[in-house]
Amino acid sequence: MEAKKTVNNQNLFQKFIALHIGIIPMPLYLILTLGYVLLTMGNQMPDDMLGALGIMTLFSFILEEVGKHIPVLKSLGGKVLVVTFLPSYLVYQNWLPKSTVHVVTNFMTRNNFLAFFIALLIVGSISAMNRKTLIKASTRIIVVLLICELVGPILGIAVGTLLGLSAWKSYFYVVAPIMAGGVGEGALPLSLGYAAIISMTQPKIFAMILPCVMLGSLVAVILAGILKKIGDVHPELTGNGRLVESDEAESGLDNLTQKSNGADIEKMLVSGILAIALYLLGVWVNSVIHLPAPIVLLIVVMAAKMLGWIPASLQAGGSSLYSLTVKGITPPLLFGVGVAMTPWKSLITVFTNVPMLITIVVTVTGIVAAAFFSAKFLGMYPVDTAIAVSCCSGQGGTGALAILAAGDRMVLMPFAQVAVRLGGAITVTLSIFLMRLFA
Repeated sequence: MEAKKTVNNQNLFQKFIALHIGIIPMPLYLILTLGYVLLTMGNQMPDDMLGALGIMTLFSFILEEVGKHIPVLKSLGGKVLVVTFLPSYLVYQNWLPKSTVHVVTNFMTRNNFLAFFIALLIVGSISAMNRKTLIKASTRIIVVLLICELVGPILGIAVGTLLGLSAWKSYFYVVAPIMAGGVGEGALPLSLGYAAIISMTQPKIFAMILPCVMLGSLVAVILAGILKKIGDVHPELTGNGRLVESDEAESGLDNLTQKSNGADIEKMLVSGILAIALYLLGVWVNSVIHLPAPIVLLIVVMAAKMLGWIPASLQAGGSSLYSLTVKGITPPLLFGVGVAMTPWKSLITVFTNVPMLITIVVTVTGIVAAAFFSAKFLGMYPVDTAIAVSCCSGQGGTGALAILAAGDRMVLMPFAQVAVRLGGAITVTLSIFLMRLFA
């Protein structure tokens, strides 16, 4: 009997050791946990890149596992919701060690790690994408975006007015912030523009519109999870990473890259260096004509791909770079976004204002529905198009990351950037112009 117990205990131990937390084998995860506990208890956590990445990796993959196993929520982008918004709540309640919050926040705010991630993802996904598919998708998604730019405000103003909000407040303080392209390039310039026109200070305006940006992004994340589920149930509605039917039988990436037996490290590194070089070029262009660096990067890579200037070796490297970025960087980055860039207090402020809450939900849902049905009319895949375009109602780059992760469509990041940047620029410009006209 004792021998049988010993065997059973050994089997349980072996099964436990064979487990993985995300991509991390259990023995390695235990070592990482031990290091974190010892350094945190001794107040010795290094305030550098390795310390931050260690913390983000430790928490993100275990939270992702939790999100994958929560009934119902797992079908609504649960792992992304848990990895991003639970840390925000933990910070709000002061339930995370102060050293953990300090190290992660410093890393995320000082190093612009999100821009690095987006640069790698854009170069990786576009260079590995089918050229003809890219040309078709790029022209059509702008049409869909323009339709959504019209439908969103009309719905938001109509619902807000019906619920007792004025048309003025519904548009300028709810709808426009949602569709402005995030915080840094959306809510901030909006608040500055408004403050220059009306007799209200910029900080007060910013505090009013920030919660709408946050909640709009949360709604878009949930809708992306629902869209993914729709695609799983109705496969004819999704291209699994493609916006339009390609001329070759392929998934979101080229056949050339799909046939690769493994990552070619040299080609992948070259693709990564290309992303860094083009981003630096974008920073310089931004200093001259004030065009955001990610957009410069996006335009250059898309143009090069459409013209056939990206060699086969870079396409193969791009596929490997994309896989590395999605699997290895996305979860830790989402945790960092939750800790450093998602203030829980701002998020919950809107929940006490029911008319505003409903207006936000209807506006974002209307944008997603408009993208879904117009995509079908334009010969695009509705699920993938709606996920990409819904990023225009997200929290800028951080929102796009969470939305695409919830929809399991990270390959659509280039198109999400079009939605965020182009849609945001249209909204900010139009909103400030209209306020000046009617104030």
